[in-house]
Amino acid sequence: QLQLVESGGGLVQPGGSLRLSCTASGFTLDYYAIGWFRQAPGKEREGVSCIRSSGGSTNYADSVKGRFTISRDNAKNTVYLQMNSLKPEDTAVYYCAASAESCNWDYAEYDYWGQGTQVTVSS
Repeated sequence: QLQLVESGGGLVQPGGSLRLSCTASGFTLDYYAIGWFRQAPGKEREGVSCIRSSGGSTNYADSVKGRFTISRDNAKNTVYLQMNSLKPEDTAVYYCAASAESCNWDYAEYDYWGQGTQVTVSS
């Protein structure tokens, strides 16, 4: 069974950090661009970051530039999203997704999705 599993979410105070993980089973992530998306209550799903399959070049939404870092460890079949200086507006369910195409913010272009992990930033 092909699936992605996210982990690492939780409750953190403003200014804190979390590291999300996205691990694949049933297929290898090496040949896929991996995107992180998030969806807050009452809002549309938005792209947060993406890392390409080869070379590892990355994209970030303006709202997270300088605070979030995406990386991949192909040996572990895992992609990470390091989130620093978290703000209450970062509160959302975070999803990872795999695309056989290149990075983009159109979630319809992604082939596989995880179930999501909740991130809550609150004092």
